[in-house]
Amino acid sequence: MWKMLLQEFIFDLKHQRVRLVLTLVSIIWGTMSVVLLLAFGFGLKERMYEGQMNARDEVISIWSGETSKEFQGLGLGRNISMHKEDIELIKDNIPLVGMISPSFGKGMRVKNGDNRTTTYGEGVGVDFRDMRHMFPQKGGRFLNEKDIKENRRVVFLGDEIAKTLFGKEDPVGATVLVDDMPYTVVGIMQPKLQTSMNNGPDAERVIMPYTTFSTVYQRRRINHMLIRPTERSRSKELIRDVRYVLGKKYRFDPADKYALSVWDDIEMEKTVSKIFLGMNIFFGIVGALTLVIAGVGIANIMYVVVKETTRELGIKRAVGAKRRHVVYYFVAETFLITGGGGGMGILLSLGVIGLVGMTPLDSGVMKYMGHPIFSWPIAVVTVTILLLIALLSGIFPARQAAEIDPVEALRYE
Repeated sequence: MWKMLLQEFIFDLKHQRVRLVLTLVSIIWGTMSVVLLLAFGFGLKERMYEGQMNARDEVISIWSGETSKEFQGLGLGRNISMHKEDIELIKDNIPLVGMISPSFGKGMRVKNGDNRTTTYGEGVGVDFRDMRHMFPQKGGRFLNEKDIKENRRVVFLGDEIAKTLFGKEDPVGATVLVDDMPYTVVGIMQPKLQTSMNNGPDAERVIMPYTTFSTVYQRRRINHMLIRPTERSRSKELIRDVRYVLGKKYRFDPADKYALSVWDDIEMEKTVSKIFLGMNIFFGIVGALTLVIAGVGIANIMYVVVKETTRELGIKRAVGAKRRHVVYYFVAETFLITGGGGGMGILLSLGVIGLVGMTPLDSGVMKYMGHPIFSWPIAVVTVTILLLIALLSGIFPARQAAEIDPVEALRYE
């Protein structure tokens, strides 16, 4: 039976070549639209997440603020400043704190021999490395606990500023002058994509122990602090506890949102995820509509086939062909057209994804767009939609063909 169906399909293909080719093209295009749009959407999402995580990974950033409420007899409009001692206070009193680091910051002059530049420098703690993805290149290291406790004059350099100061030389172990004071370079940052930044990219940054920064520049007030919760789902509880602990020390209402400025990257990540979900749903709908249009084309072809093979169908019915055989034939032919087009669409999509994936991520737009990510679940869903469209597109012409009266069909010209 299947051999006969295939022979008849090939016969129809020869006589309906133009229509079938156009229909196949529309199915292929629809399949590629769904798969490629979502593949590029997933790739962009991953790249944007990577860029965001390289700037701040599950971090709650807290800045000083100004009170907007009266509290315990104190008026509003008081400046609330955080100090380096607050780091230990928060660590000792809030169990939800997983990682924490202060951030002192200022513009700095940096010099190595005749090479000099100005940049933004920060005084930070050990946990800063993981929260900001400032991982060292091979042969170097980030700041450690001894650097902090002993106020060591050591620096960790961004990869770009290291090139500016040292060119192709290995900077680890060398001495640089920061605001005319000598510091030993202990590590260079691995290159990374960064789509969000504060006072410039990390690639241009000079990092030193916060205790050293505080001593050298006579600073007790910190610019801001970075905290990562032990459980990302409890970031709001952590913010509430920080406001309570610091509110008790500096005498401000913990419910005063302006006393401390807070930026929650975990909540922002959820928002961005919803935005990308909406984009992918939109891309999926666009692709699905293209598949539906292809389905209309298949149905039209099958109606034409019914019309042009009416006399042939009459002969088949007259010699004993049953209605279900006619239905099987038209539905099977529709499935062959749809399955062939869908399969070619998926194969072509894989080819395009593979070719784009060979492009280096550090070249042009690919740096921010990322490589497309093929999704087998999406491919399976696409094939399922195609099969449903094939069923709907073939069943109505098939039923029309099955209802043909053999006598009337034999008279048809």
